[in-house]
Amino acid sequence: MKTELIAGLFNWAVLLSGYADPGAQPAVEFREHAFFVEHACHGRECRVMGWYNDQDVVYLDTKLEDLESTFARSLLVHEFVHYLQHHSGELEAYSCAQQISREREAYSIQRQYMAEVHGEAYFHMMRPALCRDEGGDSPAGPN
Repeated sequence: MKTELIAGLFNWAVLLSGYADPGAQPAVEFREHAFFVEHACHGRECRVMGWYNDQDVVYLDTKLEDLESTFARSLLVHEFVHYLQHHSGELEAYSCAQQISREREAYSIQRQYMAEVHGEAYFHMMRPALCRDEGGDSPAGPN
């Protein structure tokens, strides 16, 4: 059942994003919170519960492992969007502006998914980490 659910959520990400299906899905692995602190947040405490590593693996917090909540499902759609972005080659630069574009698009699609499938477009958006580009700029806008 979980395999079918994950495949269905991946199809939602493809449908809503407009990106081409690359012909394969990323692996989905569940990890404890400490994993996200170490790998996604570079050792700093954070509230990250999902992360795509640009190496074909989506990680979700073990607290979401049952995928029963609408939030857990929408977060998986969000991370699948990052996988699709990566494989499209359109948002591959890792400048601060590109990181913000990637996140804005993924959150927008996550909201669309919530509205279309669950009838609710609101969810708690995590406060984005500030990034710095080579010029030292640090935008404060949401990503």
